[in-house]
Amino acid sequence: MSKLVILESPSKAKTVQKYLGNDYRVMACKGHVRDLPKSTLGIDINKSFAPKYVNMADKKELISTLKKAAASSEQVYLATDPDREGEAISWHLATLLDLDIKDKNRVSFHEITKKGVIKGMENPTEINMDVVDAQQARRVLDRLVGYKLSPLLWKKVKKGLSAGRVQSVALRLIVDREKEIRAFVPEEFWSIDAKLQKDRKTFDAKLVATIDGKKYEIKNGEEAATVLSSIEGLPFVVTNVKKGVKTRQPAPPFNTSTLQQEASRKLNFTASRTMRVAQQLYEGIDVAGMGSTGLITYMRTDSLRISEDARAAANEFIKTTYGDKYLPEKPRYFKQKSSAQDAHEAVRPAIVTLTPDSIQSSLTAEQYKLYKLIWDRFMASLMSAATLDTVNVDIACGDYLFKSTGSTVKFDGFTRLYTEGKDEDEEQENILPALSVGDEPKLKSLDKNQHFTQPPMRYSEATLIKALEENGIGRPATYAPILTNIQNREYIEKEKKSLKPTPLGETVTELMLEHFKKIVDVKFTANMETNLDKIEAGEKNWVDTIDDFYKDFEVTLKSAEKSLDGKHVKVPDVETDVICELCGRKMVEKSGKFGKFLACPGYPECKNTKPIVKEMSGACPVCGGKMLQKKSKRGYTYYACENGPQCKFMSWEEPTSKTCPNCGKTLFKKKGLILCHNEGCGYQKETATRTKKAETK
Repeated sequence: MSKLVILESPSKAKTVQKYLGNDYRVMACKGHVRDLPKSTLGIDINKSFAPKYVNMADKKELISTLKKAAASSEQVYLATDPDREGEAISWHLATLLDLDIKDKNRVSFHEITKKGVIKGMENPTEINMDVVDAQQARRVLDRLVGYKLSPLLWKKVKKGLSAGRVQSVALRLIVDREKEIRAFVPEEFWSIDAKLQKDRKTFDAKLVATIDGKKYEIKNGEEAATVLSSIEGLPFVVTNVKKGVKTRQPAPPFNTSTLQQEASRKLNFTASRTMRVAQQLYEGIDVAGMGSTGLITYMRTDSLRISEDARAAANEFIKTTYGDKYLPEKPRYFKQKSSAQDAHEAVRPAIVTLTPDSIQSSLTAEQYKLYKLIWDRFMASLMSAATLDTVNVDIACGDYLFKSTGSTVKFDGFTRLYTEGKDEDEEQENILPALSVGDEPKLKSLDKNQHFTQPPMRYSEATLIKALEENGIGRPATYAPILTNIQNREYIEKEKKSLKPTPLGETVTELMLEHFKKIVDVKFTANMETNLDKIEAGEKNWVDTIDDFYKDFEVTLKSAEKSLDGKHVKVPDVETDVICELCGRKMVEKSGKFGKFLACPGYPECKNTKPIVKEMSGACPVCGGKMLQKKSKRGYTYYACENGPQCKFMSWEEPTSKTCPNCGKTLFKKKGLILCHNEGCGYQKETATRTKKAETK
């Protein structure tokens, strides 16, 4: 009889099987096997909020297979993911397979390497019921809020909507930011900017104060003109040169939140894409010459801790590759947040010597990019600080004081390998010529420039995740699904990287603020996360925590239902500049089964509708007209010429701004290909991504 190990992922099971050998049988449960029913609440409110779990219908055959395998095995080990959800899945598996909850059959793999797997198998534990209870409490809370609030939104706003304990707060942050932007009143101010030259090197200086050191602000163009007039023809004289050395420390290795933020900044990855690719790297990649190998540690973590073994291996690599001076005199340790659970290490490469370039041929383009980001950040976090020679120069002109600052790299340190995304602007500093007190650099130009104070920026995925983390809302595993959900529900939309609330999102948030203020209160939601942490630590009872919440929630719900009785909340239409050709009204955006479309606001008198079209790059290869993005009746995206129906050209492939090297017509992109649709041309070329995959195979 063999020993059975059950994990969540089939690809991870393949990697673990390789390390454990023939004495073990490794199987995958493919995620959850039991859950609350979809069609009903599934919680007995009158019996201590007991969840009524049911076997998942699509797992019927798999559950049967697992039961047979468990019955024929001498020992069953539960090796689901090492987090709350994974602990709960192990508990559900133990229940289904009639395993003893007190048996030490729970193993955790923090990295899918031979060392990580063997270590996990050598240290089995009991299922941690405090962790299971914390996950149950979260699931019950989210079900109560979702199943009680969502039907109210369906009746009072629109069918198909949802409310969530955490998603509603995330949406509120986006809506509140939009309100700030609308309410913002810009204030005018001016700057006086000089471009100076010494030793044939030009540099910039900015007016900041009067000669006696008082800060000087210019509020309008007249004041700016007065300043320019008063210093016209006067020399610029260096009055002070202050030199120093600035030290720049590296950022810590990634946790889940910072990984998602940096992947958004540097790779333009969404949070869900980042986590999908990270999961692949963790579970195992078929590396040439090694077979299936886990490349990173577990990617759902709020910890900055790294193992001493990993530190030693990285230090040796840094020393060998870059030299002793790239290692700090003392090892660098990063301070944890007090709220960090610290159950896992930071996100780091599992095997330091597997450099991104050495295994690039085994990775897809997105796997390579994310692995390189993780590898570079981890290695840089252990390297020496960078040092910069800085110089601050005061330059007098008449009654005014100009300042110029600059820096040069004295020692690159960790920046030889990696610079954090938010630091990129800092690299664009003045490179100043050698300046001494009494020097009179030559004036090349002197300009007055008008400026206006700017409203706060809309959230991007990166900055929203940062705000959620800083406010203690949600946990590492929840950020990606939150963002996906509020976009799929059309509560928000993306404009480039910015997240903007839709009229629907604002309407739902206003309703929640009026009737369910606690649900969308940042502090209340953060406090609930703290309570879940206390349940996990064994400091709170999960039933008591739910009961405390539900008593108030039930009263609020009944009050809202009474207040909204007989009312329907209308979502404002978004008016466009498109004129209805039947009645002359401005058409409005509507949302239907297959996405957005234009409709006449004169309905039912005028029933005119039309698809929303978007102008694309390139030109029609038949007649040279503009290419438009359209939607079919079934909701599929296609591209057609603006001169239709006279010009019948259409394509399912997206047009690009590139032209065919053979005939000069617009090229179109298909998965893995760039191709020409000009009749008789036939040009096509594989993209780098497709070529890379072909080479790997």
